[in-house]
Amino acid sequence: MKRHRNGEIWNFESQTPAAGAGVILGLDGGTTSTVCVCLPVAMPPAGPLPNPLPILSRAVAGCSNHNSVGETAARETLQEVMAQALSKACSSRAAVQAVCLAVSGVNHPMDQQRLLDWLRDIFPSHVKFYVENDAVAALASGTMGKLHGCVLIAGTGTIAYGFTEDGREARAAGAGPILGDWGSGYGIAAQALTAVMRAHDGRGPQTKLTKNILDILGLSSPDELIGWTYADPSWARIAALVPVVVSSAEDGDEVANRILYDSVQELADSVIAVVRRLRLCDGGDTFPLVMVGGVLEANKRWDIGKEVINCISKVYPGADPIRPKVEPAVGAALLAWNHYIKEL
Repeated sequence: MKRHRNGEIWNFESQTPAAGAGVILGLDGGTTSTVCVCLPVAMPPAGPLPNPLPILSRAVAGCSNHNSVGETAARETLQEVMAQALSKACSSRAAVQAVCLAVSGVNHPMDQQRLLDWLRDIFPSHVKFYVENDAVAALASGTMGKLHGCVLIAGTGTIAYGFTEDGREARAAGAGPILGDWGSGYGIAAQALTAVMRAHDGRGPQTKLTKNILDILGLSSPDELIGWTYADPSWARIAALVPVVVSSAEDGDEVANRILYDSVQELADSVIAVVRRLRLCDGGDTFPLVMVGGVLEANKRWDIGKEVINCISKVYPGADPIRPKVEPAVGAALLAWNHYIKEL
């Protein structure tokens, strides 16, 4: 292992046993936050998993999407959150047996290879590594570590990702806001901001979004939205306006309702495209459809997740919606654990 510039984050290891009980690390890295959990290797390889799972520790840090914050900052976040999790578990890198890094922005084999090389530079040579897109961890959180079915993530960004039992995979969306993550939190909020500006200059209909967004931001005029937006156009900051769009729709605003209905169709189309390419529903087969992300959570009356499921079920009635009982970081850890046990 080489010593890194920020190697002091591993100083806690001098106070921990040289080789304690084996552990697994699972990371879910997104645009908003990064979570790492630590699980023991010693779980029954056959039969049901323990309930509740014996999570040794959990740590949280900031954004680790290299497309959003740059590669250096993303890696610093990943290293920081892994160190925190091991420190809280009174463990060390010497005890780690496997790591699953599931990070948004990992979209190409080159992305995976760069992270694999970096991980090998940090951990001992015996550690097994698995680098995936964060959608894979989200799917595993609903299937408890098994890669089969389709996951739809709709948070700050959005992606649909699917796996067949024989290992084929496909994805739709997930290319970021510039290339059209419509249906994501960012996409919904950006359309709402656009609608406010269109209403203000006469290109579009009047909308309750104008007053509701200005009120929550403490602004007095739509003209001030220009400065607010470009002062810090981070994806998560824009996406935080989604609840205003939902509440405006629930109050009967036609513009807000149209934005949400269009977003529902976009999200459903992403899943339908993945299921069609993988033939997950051939012959009326059922498949797990894991639903993850704040956009898909139920609201008072406007339930985006429910509307998405209704759209998908009209085309593929075999879709079996699953709301995960564990977070994606746990799914990543279970994925690493399953791989590790199989290799043994």
